[in-house]
Amino acid sequence: MAIAKEACYITPVAMTKDRSEVLQGTLDLMVLKALDALGPLHGYGIARRLEQISADRLRLNEGTVYNSLLRLVQQGWVSSEWGASESNRKAKFYSITKTGRKQLARETESWQRISGVIGRVLRLGSEH
Repeated sequence: MAIAKEACYITPVAMTKDRSEVLQGTLDLMVLKALDALGPLHGYGIARRLEQISADRLRLNEGTVYNSLLRLVQQGWVSSEWGASESNRKAKFYSITKTGRKQLARETESWQRISGVIGRVLRLGSEH
């Protein structure tokens, strides 16, 4: 995986004290997908939308999302520009670039392939 340099953490709804580590690259992939599907968003909006899409199984802090956005901007996969938020505050809005869409397609294919492999491994012995 070429995307992430750090892991982020999620808080499963059923567990408030324990945290599950998101696999390296997952947050960046989810951010790219959100921007591709939903259009330009500010960091806070990205975090809240990912939580909403996950049926609140993800709990993301804005700092983790901003670190992801910084990596994605540095890679040229996301661009940013200042604008006004829904509350009329100054906010930086992020958009996926053409290069980012190509990377999203590559990473999506890779995640689908590896998740298929993991699924097959997890089903070992359950066919009986």
